[in-house]
Amino acid sequence: MKDVSFQLYSARNFPPFAEVLSAVGSAGYTQVEGYGALYAALSDAEIADFKAGLDRNGLSMPTAHFGLDMLESDAPRVLEIAEALGIRAIYCPYLMPDQRPGDAGGWRAFGARLQAAGKPFRDAGLDFGWHNHDFEFHALADGSVPLDQIFAGGPDLSWEADIAWIVRGGADPFGWISKYPTRITAVHVKDIAPKGEKADEDGWADVGEGTLDWKALIQALSRTSVKYFVAEHDNPSDFRRFAKRSLASIQSY
Repeated sequence: MKDVSFQLYSARNFPPFAEVLSAVGSAGYTQVEGYGALYAALSDAEIADFKAGLDRNGLSMPTAHFGLDMLESDAPRVLEIAEALGIRAIYCPYLMPDQRPGDAGGWRAFGARLQAAGKPFRDAGLDFGWHNHDFEFHALADGSVPLDQIFAGGPDLSWEADIAWIVRGGADPFGWISKYPTRITAVHVKDIAPKGEKADEDGWADVGEGTLDWKALIQALSRTSVKYFVAEHDNPSDFRRFAKRSLASIQSY
C-alpha cells in the first residue's frame, strides 16, 4: 500500500486546524488532501503559515479540491496556492443540484467545460480531474449516465473515484474501476455503515467497519493508474477515531 492521505474535510467540524494537523500526523499519516474553503481565501502569509504547519507534522498535500468557480475565474491564484503547498493534482469536487444538467448533451457539455477549465493546470504539469458523488450514476432519459458523458466531453480529465459514493449512487464500483482504469489517479477510501446504523454520522463508517469490501477494491484498484489513496468520512463524530481506525484498516489490505 502506498502512502495514505487524510481528507481534511473529514475534520472540518473540529477546529483549529493546527491541532487537526498534529493529530493526523500523530496518527501516522504522511499526506493530507485539502478542500477549497480551507485555503481559497487565505493570504500569501496565511498560506505560508499553513504550509509550515504541514511541515511541522511531517505532512505533504499532493492533492487538493478547488471549486469550479475559482478554477474558472482565478486560475492564476489556484496555481499560486498549488505551488506554495506542493499540490500536484487538482480535482473539482461538486456541482450544486440547481446547476446540474438534465440530459446527456448537457453533461457532455459540462465535461467539455471541465476540460477547458483544466487546461491551465495541465499546462503547468499538474493532474486535473473530477471527483464524483452519487448523482453522476443516476440514469438519464436516454439510459446513459452522467459520468460517461462527462468523460466523453472531457477526454483528458482524470478521475478521483469516491468509491462509497458510487455505491450510494446504486452502481457497481468494480465495474466502473474496470471501465476507466487509466482515468483513476486518486481514490477516496470511505465506508458505508450497515443499514440503520451510524445515523448520527450520516450512515458513513470508519474504513473497515462498514459494508464495502475494501481488500478486494484495493486489489482491483491496483490495476489502475491510481497514485493517491485518500481516507475520508463525511461526518465523523470523532475525527481522531476515524483517522486511526481507517489507517490501520487500509494498511492491512
